[in-house]
Amino acid sequence: MGVRRAVEMALDSPAKYKDPLSTYGPLIHNPHVLNILEEKGISVLDQIPAKGSGTVIIRAHGVPPNAKKRLKNAGLRVIDATCPRVIKVQTIIQKHAAKGWASIIIGDRDHPEVIGLIGYAGEKGYTASSLEELKALPDFDKAIIVAQTTQNTLFFDRVKKWTAREHPGYKIFNTICDSTEKRQEEVKKLADAVDVVIVVGGYASGNTRRLAEIARQSGKTVYHVESEVELEDKAIEAVQSIGITAGASTPNWIIKRVYRAVEAMPYKKGRGRGRFFFAIQRALLLTNIYVAFGAGCLCYACTRLLEINNYLPYVLISILYVQSMHILNNLIGRKADRYNDPDRGEFYENHRIFLSVLAISSGAAGLITAFIMGRISFLIILAMSLMGLSYNLKLVPVCFSILKYRKIRDIPGSKTILIAAAWGVVTALFPSLSFSGSCGLDSVIVFLWSAGMVLARTAFFEILDMQGDRIVGRETIPIILGEKTALRFLKFVLAGIFLLLLLPSTFGIVSGIGLVLCLCPVFLFLILIAHERGYMLPGIRLEFLVESLFVLTGLIALAWANFVR
Repeated sequence: MGVRRAVEMALDSPAKYKDPLSTYGPLIHNPHVLNILEEKGISVLDQIPAKGSGTVIIRAHGVPPNAKKRLKNAGLRVIDATCPRVIKVQTIIQKHAAKGWASIIIGDRDHPEVIGLIGYAGEKGYTASSLEELKALPDFDKAIIVAQTTQNTLFFDRVKKWTAREHPGYKIFNTICDSTEKRQEEVKKLADAVDVVIVVGGYASGNTRRLAEIARQSGKTVYHVESEVELEDKAIEAVQSIGITAGASTPNWIIKRVYRAVEAMPYKKGRGRGRFFFAIQRALLLTNIYVAFGAGCLCYACTRLLEINNYLPYVLISILYVQSMHILNNLIGRKADRYNDPDRGEFYENHRIFLSVLAISSGAAGLITAFIMGRISFLIILAMSLMGLSYNLKLVPVCFSILKYRKIRDIPGSKTILIAAAWGVVTALFPSLSFSGSCGLDSVIVFLWSAGMVLARTAFFEILDMQGDRIVGRETIPIILGEKTALRFLKFVLAGIFLLLLLPSTFGIVSGIGLVLCLCPVFLFLILIAHERGYMLPGIRLEFLVESLFVLTGLIALAWANFVR
């Protein structure tokens, strides 16, 4: 929590504060994050100047109180990104130091957090990184013992037992961060259950190194890596089970990249049907062919709900439109894919000409098909295409610089809403308007159901990609609401569209197939629950499963049309 908070504060700072921007010391112990901050113009301030300007961010580890005071006296705006758990330890030490108590900090004396804590202890601050060092300290009349927030829990347990026996008058505060404690307990269980443990995190990160040490105590093979690139020379393809854990300072996108690399490794280096099906699955997702096919299936389900029999042209246009717009969106969004999905980013970088031709030809084929169908159909698809293309264009002239948003994409949450609306129009409203020339209550209900399904699907993927989107400056719905609130919002949306289709189907406003199609939002709801509880991790299999939601709607509609009616 503290690391994520510090990184988010730093990433948000260019939009809030004036240059120059810097962090006092490295923000966290992760080279990938530090490189990204440098790219965004946030430098590292190693020495406090006599005079300065701009904004400086206090690192997550905290600093001594006199350092913060000197930064302010130098004329710098100070933004405190100290982890709240560290602030709690600082407060405990400061309170007891004022009463004359000695403070013993169990931790690495050269670690930035410990250096900061010593600053709050004043002249009566001491550190100990081993029981021998603790035993060598003088006997104090009054002393407190605290732990570095990422300290090894097993070692601190030994410290507490020794203190209770030798110095029962000392006060002991268990200040190890509960997430650190929980992670260390989990890695012990994890190591017992797998053949190999991969620990992801910076080599300079103390808590990451401790996780690797705890895992090695099980006798299992342990690999400490900073990124997925280092896995290439590790002999793990033939291993039956692999556990992955990460240090507190490891960003989600790095963990996800390692997981994706491990997930793909057996298929990339293996042979047989497994490799073949994985390659097909990957190709369908990267080219957006499976997404487009899902749009066609969703459109077919909508035409069945609206009892439109001549469905083939609408299904074809839905496939072509979604294929075109999603490829163009991914071509433009390659910068975010560097963090969210480097495999996709590399694919689009290497095949951008082919993909551009595919997007343009798909869009043109959709327009031609609509033109053959009639003027209304052509105008609807033309308007939809122009809206999709204008998403990244500067629509507000420079002279109106007073306006904050100059592109549609600059509007917070616009991507999710517009994708959902576009899918809803092309799969539900377009068939209704083209077929009958008007939209009744049944068309509105089917549109809201279709758009709601797509909104939940798109926002779920954005939850998985929050850190990467934040880095490139995208204000998606999950970033605006926060991860937990966004998940609750999606559950509410899915429950709403479940009832939205159930009731009209029951009372005959739309086709009775709606009673069965109500299962589709339930399917996605269960995926959200499984991900929330850690049963499903971001990767190709999860992505394929979510995209299969729309294929499921088409299969249900097809089964209903052929076997029930």
